Amino acid sequence: MSPKHVIFKKVSRDKSVAVYMSKRDFVDHCDYVDPVDGVIVLDLVQLKGKKVYVMLSCTFRYGRQDMDVMGVAFKRDLFMVTRQVYPELQDKEKLTHTKIQQKLLRKLGDQAFPFFFEFPDNLPCSVALQPGPSDVGKKCAVEFEVKAFCAENQDEKMDKQSSVRLSIRKIQFSPETSKLVPVAETTFEFLMSEKPLHVKLSMPKETFYHGEPVGVNVEITNSSSRNIKDISLSGDQDSVPSGTSLKKEYTLYPLLAHNKDRRGLALDGRLKHEDTNLASSSM
Repeated sequence: MSPKHVIFKKVSRDKSVAVYMSKRDFVDHCDYVDPVDGVIVLDLVQLKGKKVYVMLSCTFRYGRQDMDVMGVAFKRDLFMVTRQVYPELQDKEKLTHTKIQQKLLRKLGDQAFPFFFEFPDNLPCSVALQPGPSDVGKKCAVEFEVKAFCAENQDEKMDKQSSVRLSIRKIQFSPETSKLVPVAETTFEFLMSEKPLHVKLSMPKETFYHGEPVGVNVEITNSSSRNIKDISLSGDQDSVPSGTSLKKEYTLYPLLAHNKDRRGLALDGRLKHEDTNLASSSM
């Protein structure tokens, strides 16, 4: 394997099943989504004649884990697909789709088997609501998992000793292809004023990436008899007296680092305790 590639590995408690994946972030490029691929390594002695399955699942948790009562869990499976990996239903060559899989199969030997999934259309990206300081347990989130397990059949209850669960993320990426400049404007009519107030907002482009400042251009023509005392864009304030005009460019920094204490913010899905971003806007 190339030293530049990081391979993620997770092994079941009884050592019967191990999952190898070259990445855990899979990008939604708007017109296509990266497929999920990897390799399973088996200990055929530990399997004791059982079959091996791999599952890709998407779960929506709409209540904290500590709210689960009387066997009712506040979660719902949005998508789930299961594939039999062993015994093989097809030749390995037909099941191998990527160069990383080919390299892993050569390195890991005859007891390695590939798996491959494609995301369906319109499936949401990984997203989580930022919990409050006193919240415990799993957060409200859309989460993805790759699960590998051995069983007599795929509907059998999963044994924790001979199963592997690896969290992955489906994340949004929108290329800067649009040349459209976002513009919005409106006119306000006041009851006791003969002339209106006109407000126009524009931005230099449609797509901004995490950590990139967001420029907002504001144009106000105040022909009314009312004074504009405040203009608020993430805390920036100005005044526009009656009979005057204002043209100013504002810069916004929508970063999670500035909003760590705000409960309920939508965040990109987290893998364990790694840091993340404010959730990308879904197309």
